[in-house]
Amino acid sequence: MGAWGEDQAVKYLKNKGFIILEKNYRCKLGEMDLITLDGEYLVFVEIKTRRSYAYGMPGEAVGKRKQLKYIQMAALYIKEKGLNGRPIRFDIIEVMSYEQDRGTINHIPNAFQPGGGKYYL
Repeated sequence: MGAWGEDQAVKYLKNKGFIILEKNYRCKLGEMDLITLDGEYLVFVEIKTRRSYAYGMPGEAVGKRKQLKYIQMAALYIKEKGLNGRPIRFDIIEVMSYEQDRGTINHIPNAFQPGGGKYYL
């Protein structure tokens, strides 16, 4: 189901004009679902797919600990790819699957951010 949710999120973002740079980026700290470009922003995207709200909204699963890990992975990615100087943000995409192969998407741009305004690593 996670792979299906990621596919839905990729389609959604492409339709919104995002450019997909990486899927399932792996580094020594873990894995990041998507890395994209949205205009001037380098966007790190966490995708959460669920079938029910039994445990709350999918995005609520991205707590402070995971946020910090994502920020650290973003810093590694930027250094590795030489992308310094580009503003970044962290988005969450919630995919709710109510029926087989059908669902809804809730995109939360700038879901978390170290500091305010535009952020650069």
